[in-house]
Amino acid sequence: MEAPPDNDVLWARALHFQHHDGSPALQGVSLGVRQGEILAVSGPRGSGKTTLLRCLSGLVKPQDGEVWFNSVPVHTMGPLGRERLRRDRFGWIDPTPALVPELNAWENAALPLMLRGTGRRRAKTAALEWLDRLDVGGKARRRPHELQQAERQRVCIARALAVAPAVLFADEPTAPLHRADRAQVLRTLTTAARSHGITVLLATHDAQTAALADRAVALLDGRRVRTVHLPPLAETTVATGATGTPGTEGRAACSLSA
Repeated sequence: MEAPPDNDVLWARALHFQHHDGSPALQGVSLGVRQGEILAVSGPRGSGKTTLLRCLSGLVKPQDGEVWFNSVPVHTMGPLGRERLRRDRFGWIDPTPALVPELNAWENAALPLMLRGTGRRRAKTAALEWLDRLDVGGKARRRPHELQQAERQRVCIARALAVAPAVLFADEPTAPLHRADRAQVLRTLTTAARSHGITVLLATHDAQTAALADRAVALLDGRRVRTVHLPPLAETTVATGATGTPGTEGRAACSLSA
């Protein structure tokens, strides 16, 4: 078992993962992520971006390969150890908002802090600060069903940032947002990460989003590739199908890594 480089907060070697139907999701992916770096994982839908983030964060174990966090082998941890690591050191943003329906917005944003043992008052203060920065502070006492989908996603982003994670895994974090809102939310996310020294892995199939990162790696069919050319989301269309309805799925041109 090879030790990771000292300057990488996250390091993965030769990750392999198959879906339940036997189709490959990752085929030998290796990468390193430096402390405080914002790394975009780019590629079209179905390229393995989400699976890679799930393996790196300990949500799933790779079927082969190694994952290290600060020289700790995540791939050898049991379920309880990986759960504790995610709770104490990691943050996660899904592409669709998932909130506890019985809690209001600030309680949802503060929940991970309180699960860590932070007092209610302190957790509320942190949650309200991030809700304000994401322009939903005025909806702090509303429950999820009273919020628009884009507002619920902002609450989820505030929840992930409020805990000041060592690593934030953001899987298409602005997918539910209107285009006019995406740039502001992404600026808040990247500025917060840099000012707080948070390492970010940002999965995206949008070239404009990937351009905000310090560095990008590209995936295609579960493999690292040298380049994946992704048109901006608004300009990306596919040929009309039998229904005559245009699609918005990203197309990619690539060159394979050696």
